[in-house]
Amino acid sequence: MNPESSSSSEAALHAVDYWQVIKNRYGIILLTFLLVFMTALVITSVMPKKYESTSVVQVQGRTPTVEVIPGMVTRNYSSNSMTFFPTEFEVIKAQKTLDIAIEDLDLVNRWGMDREKVRKELENMISAENIRGTDLIEIRVRASTPSDAQMVAEKISEAYRKRRTELEGDRINVALDELREAVRAQEDAVEEKRKVLTMIIRNEGVIYEGSFQMGRGAAGWSDADEATVAAEEYTRLSSEKIKLESMIETLLRYDGEQLMTYAAGLQLPENIIRTLHPQYLEAKRQFESLTQSGLGQNHPLVKQQANIVAGMKRDLAEGVDALRETLRAQLELSKEQLERLGLRKDDTEDKAVEQSVARQAFEDARAEFETAQRLLEQLKVKQVSEEMQKRITEDPIIVHADPVESNIPVSPNVTLNLALGAVVGLIFGVGIAFFLEYLDTSVKTLEDVERYLQVPVLAVIPRDVGVLYKQSGMSPDAEAYRILRTNIEFNRKNPEDNAITVVSGGAGEGKSTTLVNLAYICAQGGYTTLMIDADLRRPRLHTFFDINNSVGLTNYLTTDLMLEDVILQTPVDNLYFMPSGILPADAAGILNSRRMSELIQDVKQRFDLVLVDSPPILGVSDASVLASEVDLTMVVVQHRKLPRNMLMRVKQAVESVGGHVIGVVLNNVDVRSDSQYQYYTSYYTYYAPAENQPAPSAGKKSDGPAPAPQQPSKPGSKEDLY
Repeated sequence: MNPESSSSSEAALHAVDYWQVIKNRYGIILLTFLLVFMTALVITSVMPKKYESTSVVQVQGRTPTVEVIPGMVTRNYSSNSMTFFPTEFEVIKAQKTLDIAIEDLDLVNRWGMDREKVRKELENMISAENIRGTDLIEIRVRASTPSDAQMVAEKISEAYRKRRTELEGDRINVALDELREAVRAQEDAVEEKRKVLTMIIRNEGVIYEGSFQMGRGAAGWSDADEATVAAEEYTRLSSEKIKLESMIETLLRYDGEQLMTYAAGLQLPENIIRTLHPQYLEAKRQFESLTQSGLGQNHPLVKQQANIVAGMKRDLAEGVDALRETLRAQLELSKEQLERLGLRKDDTEDKAVEQSVARQAFEDARAEFETAQRLLEQLKVKQVSEEMQKRITEDPIIVHADPVESNIPVSPNVTLNLALGAVVGLIFGVGIAFFLEYLDTSVKTLEDVERYLQVPVLAVIPRDVGVLYKQSGMSPDAEAYRILRTNIEFNRKNPEDNAITVVSGGAGEGKSTTLVNLAYICAQGGYTTLMIDADLRRPRLHTFFDINNSVGLTNYLTTDLMLEDVILQTPVDNLYFMPSGILPADAAGILNSRRMSELIQDVKQRFDLVLVDSPPILGVSDASVLASEVDLTMVVVQHRKLPRNMLMRVKQAVESVGGHVIGVVLNNVDVRSDSQYQYYTSYYTYYAPAENQPAPSAGKKSDGPAPAPQQPSKPGSKEDLY
């Protein structure tokens, strides 16, 4: 499985991880914050100062436009309109309003600019705002000097007042002219309607006195009323005729019991069926009761009741025939009455139509004349009212607060600008920190190592851990290397694999210090430990013990020196050291030799643990040669330094020459900023020495060779590690 593809499907960072990023990159955040804050401070200090002066005016809502036609008012604006105040704000900054102020202050000559530029300058200086819940407007003017701000604010208020007064006057004059024209037109219309009404009165002989008239048909136009009554009576008789026809048709369609039941339900006078039918049903019920009680057909009571039922049935049949004949007689009478009434209705309708036409013409002419006359009277009253109102017109603008000079600048707002600078700087700093964290592909966590290399993390070494053997007392730093020693023992599959080379991807990752401290801890635990400085490019191990580096590994590989001549005893018990010797021209060639292989096999038999220091594996080929010679390879990775792809190349370089990576040491970890590592270094808080050993004493430097142990002991159990 490709590690890159698996990492792309990971969940988002936890909140603790975000805080961790901020702590790790607080320097970048602080630097960005200071840069933005100082930039805001500089910009604020160089910005020109502006002074503000405010005038408060009350705007009277426009009076309603004159009603040229009663009940219809157009373009009526009030202060409650949603567009009223925005419109007034634009009027304050309009060209004609500004021109009045420009003329009053002679700004063209005072500012030395043409009129158009002066207008633009004034527009930028002026702002208006409605005081919420009131009819008041604040007119604010900002200028470079307090006097200019006060002067312009005062003149703009006056110019706005003049402009509103002029507009109101023009609007009222136009409306009055329209009203006078409407009065003249209405007078002509009234005269025309008067002539039409007079002609109708003469032709129809109607006596007209205001709303009362007399004349032909003075009894209330009785012909029309008579036609109405005749039409109503004709309609009633038609309904009765249709009802009688329906009854007769139903009587002819039914037969037997169904016919009797229907006839009994008719609501007609002298309908004997309604009385006989219930009696018949009762007699029939008694007859059925006798038969059901077990009496035979020949029983006297049964025969008697049967005769009664038959007699009543005959009476009902005769009653139905009589009812049918009665209905037919009534139907003939209704037809005759309907025919006579139809002739009467037609005659009265003709007369009523003739009179109705004359009446309608008169009523229409009278209504039009009276309506026109009332409208004329209203227009004349309105004309008089508006002319009187014009003479006592209210001031549309009332000034409630005159502008004053203010010596305190309102711009730039130092507090606001610096607060915004601080906020923006903090946001930018955090953003840059997370962006850098996103771009940073270095190893940050133990999971990164295990995910990309598929090998365990043997130990987490905190930052600023020095050389242990030079420290006095029981240092808690040693516990990290004890953990490393234990993990090495448990992760090597073969106890005979005791030759380990320590490599790193690049220089300065702490592999030499890690090797020295590990060797020291192993020697303390009873291991006879040999350190070989195989970094033939930049050897450093001899500097930790102040040992002469003139004779060592290169001398042994290129001459016939004995092994005891190049292995030195260190001031630490059980700890031995082989310096690098004189640096050769071809380091890789010397290391990749049979004598080097024989050296590794020899020291493996003599010592419990052999630690070989090597140069960075990605820089030169020496480390790859050493990885092929020893049993195991331990990779030292500095926290947040080596990119992940480089770390993978380190492992590939070892495995490509047949080496085996036992694990990774994550070095130089800042446990104070990376809180996730505090679990792995909790011994700093809870550390208590488990062994009662005296502190190692630094002896004198030994320049001579130390005899190698003849029969080194091999750890046979876990207890041998400590």
